[in-house]
Amino acid sequence: MILSDLQIALDYGSVFVFALSGALVASRGQLDLVGFMFFAVLTAVGGGTVRDLLLGREEIFWVARPSLILVATVAAVIVFLTAHRLESRYRALLWFDALALSIAVPSGVDYAIDAGFGPVIVAMAGVITGSLGGLMRDVISNEVPLVLKQGELYLTAAFAGAVAALALHGLGLSASWAMLGCALTTFAMRAGSMVWGWKLPVYKPRPPRV
Repeated sequence: MILSDLQIALDYGSVFVFALSGALVASRGQLDLVGFMFFAVLTAVGGGTVRDLLLGREEIFWVARPSLILVATVAAVIVFLTAHRLESRYRALLWFDALALSIAVPSGVDYAIDAGFGPVIVAMAGVITGSLGGLMRDVISNEVPLVLKQGELYLTAAFAGAVAALALHGLGLSASWAMLGCALTTFAMRAGSMVWGWKLPVYKPRPPRV
């Protein structure tokens, strides 16, 4: 399969930024450099690996381009050397994660559209690519996963971005414009959740009727 320049750019961008967020989690755990690299690589390629397996692609994206692992490793080293300068590493983690999500969702969507899948699979590919790497990172670090925090617009932001891409693609816009709309929608919703507290309604138990 011949990849477009857009797909390659999205892969490298999402890998680098997700790797930064993974390495920040390692810094909060005060791990060594190898620990930083482990979390960076896991976070960077986890979602895309599951996506490629589910879509039945001939070769996993980072296996086809091992330089992506190098990119994630470089990101880990950068955070290892500079994390102490951040006033709030958790706040930085949230923003890096939001940016990575807004790059990874278009990547998954673009792969699925290019492979000829229908809307449901396209949307799922976007959500999986954007969320599973961070989910693996948080579970292994024994933190409450961002994707499951009460009322947070995370999976919702990823899904909305994927739907926006499908809508723009259906209107006949080019892949670049459709993926830009996907990225902006995803980031706007995730940022709104963090800055202005946008949330989904949560379940509240009620006493049983007598």
